Amino acid sequence: MLIYLQDPRRSHLPWVTPTLVLICASLYLLLSLLSPSLHRELLVHWGSIPYALFQALDTASWRVWLLTLPRLITALFLHADVLHLLGNLLFLLIFGLPCERRLGSSSFLFLFLFGGAVGNLAGALSLPQAIAPVIGCSGAVSAVMGAYLILLPRDSLGLILPLGLYFEFVRLPAALLILLWAILQWLFSLHGPDFGAIVWWTHLGGFAFGVIYALLVRLAGMQGYAR
Repeated sequence: MLIYLQDPRRSHLPWVTPTLVLICASLYLLLSLLSPSLHRELLVHWGSIPYALFQALDTASWRVWLLTLPRLITALFLHADVLHLLGNLLFLLIFGLPCERRLGSSSFLFLFLFGGAVGNLAGALSLPQAIAPVIGCSGAVSAVMGAYLILLPRDSLGLILPLGLYFEFVRLPAALLILLWAILQWLFSLHGPDFGAIVWWTHLGGFAFGVIYALLVRLAGMQGYAR
């Protein structure tokens, strides 16, 4: 279990991260109240379906593009089950709050939305014939983690390790944990379905976007606190 160690020097109160958490959680609860058939219909309609995406891109109709491409973003707010939801939101809170303080709220929102869209596009490229919807904000969270690695490389994270009947709390460099996570995503991507119905390239695509975006921000000298 990861715990973000709050830096008392950060005074800005981020609002985008908790708002995104609230939207994802509320949508999940709302959809869970619908009938299974309607629930699935909405996931298919608003999720990102790789086959449908590339069929749309093959057309010259901008109307088709307007109907299809936004699903790379709308899919971010849909989740398959409660574990899928809680896992994504936990990591979003851990890495999103400090990233938003550093980037500013509007820049962080751009990172989340477009990092998630790039992640979903990378996932679609890895499974171009898939007709099942790709849903969840894991690509966006991966983009946030990539940005965190660049913007806050010296930060530490608390890690709670279960040792039999006891728990041990240790501090580890966040960069080490994130790099280990990225390596695992790459290894899992080599085996695909052997590790469950997860589009691993969504994680890798989002992570790469976050790293590049944060590097550009640092080079431009744009990082700072939101007002």
